[in-house]
Amino acid sequence: MPQTPVPAGAPRTPRTALAELLTGNRRFVSGQPVHGHDVTAAAAVASGDQRPYAVVLGCIDSRVPLEAIFDQTFGSICVIRTGAHVLDRAVRGSIEFAVGQLGATLVMVLGHERCGAVGSAVEALRTGQRPGGALAYVIDGIAPAVADVGADHPEAQRLAIRRHVRRTVAALRADDLLAAPVAAGEIAVVGALYDLATGEVAVLEEGK
Repeated sequence: MPQTPVPAGAPRTPRTALAELLTGNRRFVSGQPVHGHDVTAAAAVASGDQRPYAVVLGCIDSRVPLEAIFDQTFGSICVIRTGAHVLDRAVRGSIEFAVGQLGATLVMVLGHERCGAVGSAVEALRTGQRPGGALAYVIDGIAPAVADVGADHPEAQRLAIRRHVRRTVAALRADDLLAAPVAAGEIAVVGALYDLATGEVAVLEEGK
């Protein structure tokens, strides 16, 4: 029997916000989602102020639809997606807005296995062939994580995916407008990984 989700807009601490996301993921994995993204659910929250409890920064990968894998309804979470969750000023500003103006208490950085963008960054560093256009910006955003593990490492892509999540989390925790509430325990920034095969989300443990 799936656990009844907390209503959208209900106040949550960082701990309960993370618990709600992971509970929704368990409903998704078990094949028992409770949110069907029906238009009536959209209409129900259309007239009031939005009070999302979390903001999830993930990848653009079409196999990772964030509201679905966390079984969240309209008004519950803010979603930001870039190639391999690369940060720029617009992403940072959007997260600052979700936390400072909308009241989100949790920021999750969600990477995923077999990330093509990270794979492209590994290949770029391995061969020395940097892509042109704006794609180069995305590759440059991932490159430090690849350099940390070594582009020639036999498991470079897998390790760089995890390292890139951790680097993104660290950057957000140090953000000018997020650092103080993080230090005070008012919000939390966590990293996690999505398994494409099982649908499961696992929070990355600190220091591992």
